[in-house]
Amino acid sequence: MKIIIGGAGAVGRHLARLLSKDHQDCVLIDEHQDRLEGLEGRYDIMTLQGLSTSIKTLKDAGVEHADLFVGVMTNESRNMNACMIAHNLGAKKTVARIDNIEYMDPALKPFFERMGINSLIYPEVLAAIDITNGLKMSWARQRLDIHGGALILLGIKLRDTCEILNRPLRELCGPDDPYHVVAIKRDKETLIPGGNDVLLVNDIAYFMTTREYIPYIRKISGKEHYADVKNVIIMGGGKTSVRVARTAPDYMNLKIIELDEQRCETLNELLNDVDTMVIHGDGRDLGLLQEEGIQNTQAFVALTGNAETNILACLTAKRLGVRKTVAMVENLDYVEMAESLDIGTIINKKTLAASHIYQMMLDANVSNVRSLMMVDSDVAEFVAAPGSKVTKKAVKDLGLPFGVTIGGLVRGEQGILVNGNTRIEAGDSVMVFCHEQNLKKMEKYFKADTLF
Repeated sequence: MKIIIGGAGAVGRHLARLLSKDHQDCVLIDEHQDRLEGLEGRYDIMTLQGLSTSIKTLKDAGVEHADLFVGVMTNESRNMNACMIAHNLGAKKTVARIDNIEYMDPALKPFFERMGINSLIYPEVLAAIDITNGLKMSWARQRLDIHGGALILLGIKLRDTCEILNRPLRELCGPDDPYHVVAIKRDKETLIPGGNDVLLVNDIAYFMTTREYIPYIRKISGKEHYADVKNVIIMGGGKTSVRVARTAPDYMNLKIIELDEQRCETLNELLNDVDTMVIHGDGRDLGLLQEEGIQNTQAFVALTGNAETNILACLTAKRLGVRKTVAMVENLDYVEMAESLDIGTIINKKTLAASHIYQMMLDANVSNVRSLMMVDSDVAEFVAAPGSKVTKKAVKDLGLPFGVTIGGLVRGEQGILVNGNTRIEAGDSVMVFCHEQNLKKMEKYFKADTLF
């Protein structure tokens, strides 16, 4: 597959890294040569200096043969213009990164497709969804709802209160048990576990379950003493904070602390119809935090543009007794450090955006792909085609690649946990967990008329 990326910023470089692992024919374009320096040696890609809105540059990149053009420059208009030009020059699909929430209205999708833009990516919206889902559960590091909640994926940090430590997973995740452990992060190592693996203290374990068993997962993971989130303090009043304020449940009381006075005025205008308090001040000020009731706050969310500030602020909030902390960490070099400090949930907009773009590369019917950044693995939702390999035998007899597991499926509207004896049917939406390099290998299992 040939992919052209317009913009070698954070999202563009991260997407290029993902593509290089799959050995895709990838060209990364940027007008600034210094942004492209060294990338060809580091990743298996080609780079091209030039404007992504230039017809000559796009032709030099081979746009007439492109399966996908991605516009991820910092300027929304340039991304959209580049996509329209690329489409008219022959690109089969296009994706534009935007920062205008109006464009995300589903009713506008046919309009943009007529313009030559197949998909729109708004990283701040993706981040806000992740944050809001996480705030609904003070005891979980990450929550992913699949098919509107037919299946639930929960990432949980295990402490010594967990009831299922040090026991082989084959004893815990049998055919009749209401959950599967589909991934484990242990120190710097990521496991796609098998039946002989065990859960240890300080693991981050990812549980696949259904909605009715969430209280049970909470109990066995030893998290019943965590208070539900009602009061939230957000540090930083950027676009992500606005989206969180607009998507948070009504029962949550939100306060946004913003250092810039003019931005505070803008926030009050943007959120005048939302029950959110905007406070002018420094979210690192202990006196201000205490004055605003940090001692009665269940969640602290640091969303400034500075990763170090966000990490330190979350550490401070932890010391002041806040159970749930969320830090925006845009510099991937800091993610590992943030994990080692045990600050809580880490949000990275560029990995979220890259994951949504990455799904468009896959040939099989894939409706959702997510990179689980903290466990260096992917979760992909494949739809089984009629006659596909995955429908011809029980799961245990499919010969899945090492490091791949199927956690569950959705049949109709019903979420079903998968075990070795499960027979997948055509039309099932199947959740596959694997390391990045195995994702493409799974396509052949779900394509139509694949010979077994």
